[in-house]
Amino acid sequence: MAERILHIACYDICDAKRLRRALYVLRGYATGGQKSVFECYLTAAEKRALIEAVREVIEPAEDRFLLLRLDARRPVHGLGIAVAPTDPAFFYVG
Repeated sequence: MAERILHIACYDICDAKRLRRALYVLRGYATGGQKSVFECYLTAAEKRALIEAVREVIEPAEDRFLLLRLDARRPVHGLGIAVAPTDPAFFYVG
């Protein structure tokens, strides 16, 4: 089984139609998130697929998308009512 790595995906999209499409794409890969920031456990293949799907949605001259790989060796710190991300028993990508 391929290793899944925790990433943080976020976007800033100017157009409402592209924003809805990007939200739909990200929800297909996310295990959690809030507004325009999402926690995604991704294999290398899923990461490539996510980037390609977002590339088809955004307008590079106007919009921004960031996919940040988190270092598993570093502790996760949550503030407020935050819940530390955990790797679920299974994933459904669809």
